[in-house]
Amino acid sequence: MALRSYKPTSPGLRGMTRSTFEEITTREPHKPLLEAQTRGSGRNNVGRLTVRHRGGGEKQHYRRIDFKRDKLGVPARLATIEYDPNRSARIGLLHYRDGEKRYVLLPHGLKVGDVIVSGPEAEARVGNALPIANIPLGTTIHNIELVPGKGGQIVRSAGVAAQLLAKEGDYAQVRLPSSEVRRVSIRCMATIGQVSNLDHENQNLGKAGRARHLGQRPEVRGVVMNPRDHPHGGGEGKSPTGMPPKTPWGKPAMGLRTRRNKTSGRLIVRSRHRK
Repeated sequence: MALRSYKPTSPGLRGMTRSTFEEITTREPHKPLLEAQTRGSGRNNVGRLTVRHRGGGEKQHYRRIDFKRDKLGVPARLATIEYDPNRSARIGLLHYRDGEKRYVLLPHGLKVGDVIVSGPEAEARVGNALPIANIPLGTTIHNIELVPGKGGQIVRSAGVAAQLLAKEGDYAQVRLPSSEVRRVSIRCMATIGQVSNLDHENQNLGKAGRARHLGQRPEVRGVVMNPRDHPHGGGEGKSPTGMPPKTPWGKPAMGLRTRRNKTSGRLIVRSRHRK
């Protein structure tokens, strides 16, 4: 999972880095686990633009990932390691002993031919999925459920991992990659190890074209807009914002807390914003 660089034969190649894909074992995905995918381009269910700077990009199929790891007690062999265009991590195709095949997030260090299993009786080693109640303290985990049986919702990006800190009654304390410490039910499932593709965060796209291929559209600074388009706009020549930074809709752009979730927020033991 190393990075390669290029000779600067063009401005776009100067500074560009990308994965060597040396861990990938096949270019052909398992077709029964593919789904057609329509582009939302940052729009919600009524077609309104809710996330800016998204659209276009290369067509791609969605790979159905087994986030639940609910095939308990059935050993599975890692058959292939594949690239997934929908996420930063690599994925692995599991061949279960009963003949079923499923995609999972690939943990770092797992190789083709390795056997993994999920369930409360599984050993706490890389790739196995267990209830948090059965995982030893201090273990590195990922793909963590927030609601028992719903499937992993957090700690799924390339290279990230959480750490199990303590268990108190029906809840365990987990330190997330953001340094936030939150309580999670000990009945929730989690996978042992760190997510694969550790060098993802060190990649340099190098040119705007690569961003467009990924579905990222251009961003325009507010200070170069007109006053009607952005609070920072207007003025003669280059001019400062003249105010604390704001969003195009006039809200503070730096430091404003927008999260309001009393149900989940009460489980946060230590906020990621605390120094």
